[in-house]
Amino acid sequence: MQQAGEFGIDEARRALGEIFAPWVLDLNLSVEQFDFAAPSANAADWQPGAVLRMPFSERICRSGGVVSGQALMAFADTAMVLANLAANKGYRPMTTVDQTTHFMRAATASDVLADARVIRLGRTMSFGRVTLSSAADNKPVAMVSSAFAMLPG
Repeated sequence: MQQAGEFGIDEARRALGEIFAPWVLDLNLSVEQFDFAAPSANAADWQPGAVLRMPFSERICRSGGVVSGQALMAFADTAMVLANLAANKGYRPMTTVDQTTHFMRAATASDVLADARVIRLGRTMSFGRVTLSSAADNKPVAMVSSAFAMLPG
């Protein structure tokens, strides 16, 4: 990986292609936005994170053309890993400790966007939230809260 000062969206895109299981890569996710440095203005409520896109595909749908909860949860977990990369300004081994998903409405026939933010990054734990939205109308599909253990290495 690059040095912290050089870390950015290109590194995040490379990490997306290298650190996840092949079946996660089959979701064809893309990094749309990567926020690892606070803006100079209004930084008080800023949180590091990433926005990812999961393109619509019949392969991730259950009957009726609804994007499956399993795909949405895997997407949220993956987005949170990249948000943690932003918060750490580089790769750090980690593992999911907890993920709670609240499904709000069905996602049908539309790409899904994940806005993942690190709420608190500690020495050994990270806590975050992900908002999953339909790309067609930008309405929320699910809210996810998660905790990750930062591993040595």
